[in-house]
Amino acid sequence: MGAQPYLVVGLGNPGERYRNNRHNIGFRCVERLAREHGIVLNKKRFKAVWGQGQIAGQSVILAMPQTYMNDSGLAVQPLSRWFKIPPERIMVVYDDLDLPTGRVRLRPGGSSGGHRGVESIIAALGVRTFNRLRIGIGRPEYGDPIDYVLNDISREQEPLLLAACDVAADAIACFLTHGIREAMNQFNGLATRAA
Repeated sequence: MGAQPYLVVGLGNPGERYRNNRHNIGFRCVERLAREHGIVLNKKRFKAVWGQGQIAGQSVILAMPQTYMNDSGLAVQPLSRWFKIPPERIMVVYDDLDLPTGRVRLRPGGSSGGHRGVESIIAALGVRTFNRLRIGIGRPEYGDPIDYVLNDISREQEPLLLAACDVAADAIACFLTHGIREAMNQFNGLATRAA
């Protein structure tokens, strides 16, 4: 198969009902990467929709778990095992309530921060040392955060989150070519142009 691939996983919930939810920003980023780099997401195995191709000269698998958010690890673990991908070559992209809308942050591991999808991946892999790219969706001023993440992106947030997906794509390319530390140095704290 050539060089050992990287695995880039966008988190979300499958189905049209959830497609434009804030919780599905990880899916949107993976779809954006796939379009830009001509990677067809047409494989359905390991409880995920995925495709394989090249980004920045690196072999990459782009995947969207079809398990629903809280069981994301049930897709990530078999993908990583089948392709023999170690945690340091995995990047998980997901929404974050505690970052301002459109802000992008990377880190090389750590806790789940209360994100159920990340909790599932930690449990399934048995480690916390996989890379994360979080995209801020803001926190609601009132109401239940669970309702907020499962509601569609607002008209005001749409341009910010589209721009965030552009920044995320550049950050992932940087990670693939220069590693997580360089990606953090270049992209953490960077506001999107629309922000």
